[in-house]
Amino acid sequence: MQDNEQHKRYWRKNIQYLLGLLLIWFTVSFGCGILFVDQLDTIRIGGFKIGFWFAQQGSIYVFVGIIFTYVFLMNRLDKSFDVNEEDG
Repeated sequence: MQDNEQHKRYWRKNIQYLLGLLLIWFTVSFGCGILFVDQLDTIRIGGFKIGFWFAQQGSIYVFVGIIFTYVFLMNRLDKSFDVNEEDG
């Protein structure tokens, strides 16, 4: 029974990480790149409108950052639940 409960807690935490990171991704890619682009275009960095930058490059950088964050969080979660990958 304890293993089943621990398994549920592990996956609940994993889903929380996924939903949080997907919410960040959605906010940056859809929000900054589409919904708020007109407001963001009033800000310029290096001569470029920041709304355009988010639509073209910023969301990609954030997505790559999210991947590294997920790897970090999952490695920490695996250690806390003593779930280790087998050496291949």
